[in-house]
Amino acid sequence: MGALDGRVAVITGAGRGIGREHALLFAAEGARVVANDFDADVAETVAKEVGGVAVAGDVSSWDVARALIEKAVDHFGRLDILINNAGILRDRFLADMTEAEWDAVISVHLKGHFAPVHHAAVYWKAAFKGGEAVQGAVVNTASASGTFLPNPGQINYGAAKAGIAAMTLVAAQELGRYGVRVNGIAPVARTRLTEDVPVVSQMVVAPSKEGAFDTYHPSHVSPLVAYLCTAGCPITGKLFAVQGGLIQELEGWRGGASYETIGPWSVESVAARLGG
Repeated sequence: MGALDGRVAVITGAGRGIGREHALLFAAEGARVVANDFDADVAETVAKEVGGVAVAGDVSSWDVARALIEKAVDHFGRLDILINNAGILRDRFLADMTEAEWDAVISVHLKGHFAPVHHAAVYWKAAFKGGEAVQGAVVNTASASGTFLPNPGQINYGAAKAGIAAMTLVAAQELGRYGVRVNGIAPVARTRLTEDVPVVSQMVVAPSKEGAFDTYHPSHVSPLVAYLCTAGCPITGKLFAVQGGLIQELEGWRGGASYETIGPWSVESVAARLGG
């Protein structure tokens, strides 16, 4: 008996890398999978491999995002899980980055998370109000870049991933009333993106060594994601860093040193308190 028996999962960016590993493990654990990739042939290949169905296209498209949810419901009769994983890189230092490079990354990552979550939320809200016992789960994909490890050369990617982390916390609070849990991961793994895109940032994913435990293999990410999507998992509103044998709960912005004054601040008094 699998940990995800009978649950229906939509997985974006399932064609390669971490997303493909999610699809393989979810299917092995009994889930029925809707696999998404921008490349239709790749999406179909993975769908056949896991005994699921495919929906190709750009997840930042409102219509494609809607089609993902509708495919799950029409083909499998329900939706239980949404894994937002699709992403791209357009690394470049700030002064050299083009508008198109900024827009593409923000669109695929940030809107490409929001659009599927929106349509899934519409479905789950209606199901809950219709009397169904919803046990939904969303897992979003943030990154070390944009959370705890800002990377020069990835201002577009970091901004998108920081937005996804914040989106996760807000969505967890909003969707909990309908029986839906929302969590996020910040994975470090070797994928096609980290291998094929010229690196201008500080984060370097090392090559594997034959015979050694491959810390960066994308398969190490998926067990955490699968657990977060089990019907009985109690966790929501959390963000986890995951790499190899390490899972670490991340903590976001919180109050640090504080400075107070009696009466209004002046430029001079601010400088005296903060600058000294």
